[in-house]
Amino acid sequence: MTFLSVEQPDGLVSSTSAIAVDFMRDWRQAASRLSAGHRTAFQHDYWLGAWYEAFGDVAPLIAVISDVATGKNIAVVPMISHVRRGIRIVEFADLGVSDNNAPILALDAALDAATMDAIGKALVEALRALPDDFDLLRLKKMPAQVAGKPNPLVSLGRAGSCSVNGNLVLIGDDYEDYRASIRRLQMPRCWRVFSRLGNARFEIATDAGRAREFIDVMDQQQAERMRQLGSPFVLNDDVHARFYREVARQGVAEGYAVISALLCDQGIAATALGIRYGATYFLLRISHSGKTWANFSPGLLVTERTMAALHAEGVRRFDLSVGNQDYKRRLGAERVPLTDASVALSWRGLPFAWRDHAAQGLRRHPRLAALAARAMGKGAR
Repeated sequence: MTFLSVEQPDGLVSSTSAIAVDFMRDWRQAASRLSAGHRTAFQHDYWLGAWYEAFGDVAPLIAVISDVATGKNIAVVPMISHVRRGIRIVEFADLGVSDNNAPILALDAALDAATMDAIGKALVEALRALPDDFDLLRLKKMPAQVAGKPNPLVSLGRAGSCSVNGNLVLIGDDYEDYRASIRRLQMPRCWRVFSRLGNARFEIATDAGRAREFIDVMDQQQAERMRQLGSPFVLNDDVHARFYREVARQGVAEGYAVISALLCDQGIAATALGIRYGATYFLLRISHSGKTWANFSPGLLVTERTMAALHAEGVRRFDLSVGNQDYKRRLGAERVPLTDASVALSWRGLPFAWRDHAAQGLRRHPRLAALAARAMGKGAR
């Protein structure tokens, strides 16, 4: 049975079987409902708090999922709603800046197959019952697990159906063993070449001012690189610039936001920006000064030096971000599949859900996917 009741000015509740779904429109209020839960780095409050603040032109829609019998919270799902081509879409709070998306799970959540299926169905039913008349639920880039717990929303899609994937490097306790495994990259030689420059050094920002200085250079270097390639660049626009700087401002002192750089008397040769949560680090952005110092591979070098520094602090899992550039294979990354799910919430959403399902099916057949992309004028990707 589905029911709606107003619990607070912005809250609506729906329940299916033993699962209740409470929708909230304010991230800060919702975050307090499950402050200590299993999450990935992209569900950290520093990330989501900055995200909801920066991307204010979309409407927050956060689902708080709980057990009807006990009243205990099971999960919080950070989402938004917006209109695209006349279709009212619900999706994760992402808009392309997060490498993965997932619910925050209660520490004591018991997630067997039946419960996970019930959670997915309850979320869909609750969205359909809202007066907003939503058309499509589109959940992208979902990992199979969240801090070792199964992700209950993966049941809404086909495992591994996402067009992008993580790129994970697992390193044991001896970093020199890893360095030996990538010896073809000649990282020690690159460091020696770089070290010949005056006052050459590697640095991780430890305060917000220094982090901002590195990000300013990163924006300039990345924008110039994209200009040379003839590609658009948006990460330095007002919204994205504010978002990344706020993540750094909040998280750099305690090591959540990791902004690193190669420096010398001639300036900043390369930068890297990532986030760390527990023993896992996600590399999100790299920049370098282009051909000026290409003889020591500054992008690779700042990445490897960052990994070495974080390994010394206990990090053992290094995700080199979505996208399958060759350097990630050379650094030893293994692909980690992610899952997409699209569910029609109204008849208007059906064609879009069908199209998403067709695209997901094609991804299992790369040659057919390439042919379809060319036929649509998009080219192979």
